[in-house]
Amino acid sequence: MFMDLIANRRSIRRFTTDKVETEKIELLKEAALRAPSSRGSNPWEFIFITDRNLLEKLSGAKPHGSTFLKDAPLGIVVCADPEKSDIWVEDASIAAIFIQLAATYLELGSCWIQIRERLHDETQTAEAYIADVLNIPSNLKIESIIAIGYPAESKSPHLKEELQNEKVHLNRY
Repeated sequence: MFMDLIANRRSIRRFTTDKVETEKIELLKEAALRAPSSRGSNPWEFIFITDRNLLEKLSGAKPHGSTFLKDAPLGIVVCADPEKSDIWVEDASIAAIFIQLAATYLELGSCWIQIRERLHDETQTAEAYIADVLNIPSNLKIESIIAIGYPAESKSPHLKEELQNEKVHLNRY
């Protein structure tokens, strides 16, 4: 069952106009909060966004790779407090993939939008832009946004024969 889930998870950038039901949003919250973190520090925090105006603003967080967020019915901003963990990036990333796998399980599409170390424009980072839009406290860092909704596109799983087995080594490189 898990192998089917990871085989079928694909990045979806086109969504229907159907809203994500409250019950599914609650399951996505639970999945995020069940993500493991180093030493159980749980440095992550999540902002669930369903407001169309906010999603539109956030879709312009960076020049490339975020515009599709405006058509998603749900966006989840993944943040973390670096004072709680020196490996907050890894902890936030693990939580983000938990969210994406839960979305796939719930028959929703999702796509990661990288925010950390990306620019909004020549004068401002994507992180600063989002923090301003959402009033995120300065102690939190923004790792990513996950766009979520019902897929308006279909993507087949990558074939097992296409996997890059040459990148896996046993005992030594």
